[in-house]
Amino acid sequence: MSLKKAYLLIISILLIDQISKIYIKTHFFINEEVKVFEWFRIHFIENEGMAWGAEIPGEYGKLVLTLFRIIAVGGIAWWLCDAVKKNSSNFLIVAIALIFTGALGNIIDSVFYGVIFNDSYHQVAIAFSNDPYGTWFHGEVVDMFYFPIWEGNLPSWLPGVGGKHFTFFNAIFNVADVAISTGVGILIVFNKRAFAHAGKEEETIQTQE
Repeated sequence: MSLKKAYLLIISILLIDQISKIYIKTHFFINEEVKVFEWFRIHFIENEGMAWGAEIPGEYGKLVLTLFRIIAVGGIAWWLCDAVKKNSSNFLIVAIALIFTGALGNIIDSVFYGVIFNDSYHQVAIAFSNDPYGTWFHGEVVDMFYFPIWEGNLPSWLPGVGGKHFTFFNAIFNVADVAISTGVGILIVFNKRAFAHAGKEEETIQTQE
């Protein structure tokens, strides 16, 4: 895959990610939910940008997280360019492009949303508000896809968790998260195909030596 095609993939997914987030942010308030199906809902939440709303404690925790992710995205971008330059397999290039796009999509929220929107508590946010809810690098990541496939009380005979209320799947995520998960999934499921070219290069070098 050429770098041009990789850019096209990145831009397409990034646009879908940001359009969906901006729509939710400007049409929903926090914890508002629309039930599409019993097992699929649009449920608006915001988080610091880590899985299941985890966060780094402290005054500078959010800033540290955002800066770390920017550095990580820079590394992924270099990996993508290097993979294309080495004519790596399409599996690897697509996977890296998806991971890069997802990470970049959530970083946009973290860097810019805090100064673009006002808060979404008990109200629908307004873009370019005179009363933004945060500062640069302190924005919240917008999540909205919720798939509570099964919800109920666990059997009482289960040790430790018996009788407790449980929801599967309880994570709420966005398009960027889907891109990252898909990219990682490709690397795991199609590992041999993704890194086939690199393996052949190593064999060639060893043969020449």
